[in-house]
Amino acid sequence: MDARAEAFLRLLKIMDELREQCPWDKKQTIESIRHLTIEETFELSDAILKNDLNEIKKELGDILLHIVFYSKIASETNQFNISDVINTLCDKLIFRHPHIYADVKVENEDDVKQNWEQLKQKEKDGNKTVLSGVPNSMPALLKAYRIQEKARAVGFDWEHPEQVFEKVKEELNEFENEIKNKNQNEAEKEFGDVLFSLINYARFLKINPEDALEQTNKKFIHRFNYMEQKVKENGKQIADCKLDELDKYWNEAKLIK
Repeated sequence: MDARAEAFLRLLKIMDELREQCPWDKKQTIESIRHLTIEETFELSDAILKNDLNEIKKELGDILLHIVFYSKIASETNQFNISDVINTLCDKLIFRHPHIYADVKVENEDDVKQNWEQLKQKEKDGNKTVLSGVPNSMPALLKAYRIQEKARAVGFDWEHPEQVFEKVKEELNEFENEIKNKNQNEAEKEFGDVLFSLINYARFLKINPEDALEQTNKKFIHRFNYMEQKVKENGKQIADCKLDELDKYWNEAKLIK
């Protein structure tokens, strides 16, 4: 038995023992650990953004634990087990990679992604719409990105980035007009259109908008924390400082990588 199989069997054995002997593990249901799975996914995302490989390893382990946990719970009522999960995944991967396991020819990554979305539709036997695979609970920014990817997979998309950028400018003008007209409801709608068009433009430039925004969030936090620390060193609170003083510290923070 190779090391990978041995490690996986060890995990399954531990899960069986925890489910039988640990009061907390015995009590859990598929519904009760859902929020923990979401939390673990965000923790993995943080580790990836930090490029902390040791943390990535740990967080991947936590997610693997949840997969095994769900499978164990389901197996107790004969719904499915971990073998069913893995075999279903293997079948899906083979089906969605006909350029590897069949005679389909692809030229590039875009061809692969387009085939992937079209094959997903075949798996549903046409009973669902193109966009039905986008989870309702997905955060709005990521949802917009996936909606656009799925629309592209069936041929509904712009041809050139320049066209998308023109749409961005058009939406900005419409947003500005509603602001000038002091129409709050329409301004909110137009602002949504601006964001959607910017996400679309990012997609054309092969920029992940979620990653880009998170990098900006982290940059702002770093600079704001620096500014706050400098203010405290001078015995003040941020609210007591004038803007030009805060700008001085902010610009200092910008020089620190």
